[in-house]
Amino acid sequence: PIAADVNPEPPRPRKRPPVFNLKRTHVDRVTTCSRDDTLTRSVMSFAPSPCVPAGARSIQEQRERWDRKRKCTGRELVHSEQKYCEQLDLITTYFVEILKAKGTLRQDIRESIFSSIKSIHLVNQTLLTHLEEGKFGYGFEQFCPHLHFYTAYVDNIQTAKRVLMVQLKKNKAFRRFKKLQESRPEFHKMKLEDLLPLPLQRIQQYKHFLRDLTENTSPDNPEFQQLSRAVKAVSEVAQRIQDNARSHENHLQLRRVQKLLKGRKTRLLAPDRWYVREGWLKTVPPKGTETKPKMFFLFSDILIQAKPCSSMHPTNGNKFSCQRVYPLKECTVDKVFGHTKSQGGLISLTFARAKLLLMSSDQEDINDWYRSLCLAVGQLKSKNTVVHRREELLRQPLRSAMDGQQSPAASPQPHGRKRTMVREEGPESSQRPCSSSSRAPAGDSAVSTSKKIKLSEAPNARSQESSGSSCVIL
Repeated sequence: PIAADVNPEPPRPRKRPPVFNLKRTHVDRVTTCSRDDTLTRSVMSFAPSPCVPAGARSIQEQRERWDRKRKCTGRELVHSEQKYCEQLDLITTYFVEILKAKGTLRQDIRESIFSSIKSIHLVNQTLLTHLEEGKFGYGFEQFCPHLHFYTAYVDNIQTAKRVLMVQLKKNKAFRRFKKLQESRPEFHKMKLEDLLPLPLQRIQQYKHFLRDLTENTSPDNPEFQQLSRAVKAVSEVAQRIQDNARSHENHLQLRRVQKLLKGRKTRLLAPDRWYVREGWLKTVPPKGTETKPKMFFLFSDILIQAKPCSSMHPTNGNKFSCQRVYPLKECTVDKVFGHTKSQGGLISLTFARAKLLLMSSDQEDINDWYRSLCLAVGQLKSKNTVVHRREELLRQPLRSAMDGQQSPAASPQPHGRKRTMVREEGPESSQRPCSSSSRAPAGDSAVSTSKKIKLSEAPNARSQESSGSSCVIL
């Protein structure tokens, strides 16, 4: 008999069959598939295309990038050109045309204020038509031949501002008319003084727009050459605007310093003179006495030393009295001390008939003075050197012509030189023998004396070529 277990095992629980959630399984499967597709797509996007080479793909991407930048620059150019033409239309419609019809201003005054603004408006309307059609190269190619209107306007802008100020002070009818026109809603609270410099500002904008268009245009594009020529033409006008602005600012500085100096002995308004800087420096006297502060005005060709006038003077209390004017043409600039990071420095200026020691306790200030003086003296000497070379070039054909009359073999012989001189005197003297020249009458001796004076005025280089030529002339 089989003995029964004392502790029988409990029956194991029966496993239930798994219950599948069909909706969740479908969602998981779809999510897994979508992730796989995304991964596959990302891998395929980074993988090189088997059909297009890597070099061609990079060139195509570069061209697409150029095209996007070009379109962005073109949209900005067209939008700004539309606004610019609207502002020009305000000036021509509400000022130029109405003033001409009413006769508030004379024709010469009207032309002095507005110059060629009407012609500029017509030219820019044509340019806007081409730009809106997307013809950037062709539009600027037609625009550049009319840049002389902008050049005339640039040269006249300072005169226009001055005449406008005079008319606003003296002409009451024009002052009322200007105020009435500026109150129109089309002006958006802008004044005539704000509208007149717009053509100058627009030229600077054209330069940047054209550079961006040229840089983002393929060299194979036919518009590339047109845009390149337009960049060059517009840049010349922009440079002229900057030069005129610098010249006007320099003229104002010269007039200001001229008013600061007492009296009219020192004339500062010279055509080629440029203002550099001014400031206080201490002069060191040669005998070792106490240093004295002086006011110095540095220009491109001179250095002016001045002292302040008495503050008790009724009219010249804020002016300076000119003491010395030092020409920089033959000046030598040396820094005595101040090379290291010490307090202050000393500059030595050596002129043809004077020597000047300038001192300052400010290290940065004395270094700026030293650089400005060296730059002014260096530029002045370079200009003089260029003029000297031109004179030598102009003198060279005369020497070469005289050297060409003599053969190389006959130049060291005195008789050959004598025959050359006799030929220059004329046909009558060439037929006479050389010995008869000493027996000539008094009239002939006077003629020969005058000829000897003319020959002696020749350059010394010609007499040095043959040492015996002086004996033959006598």
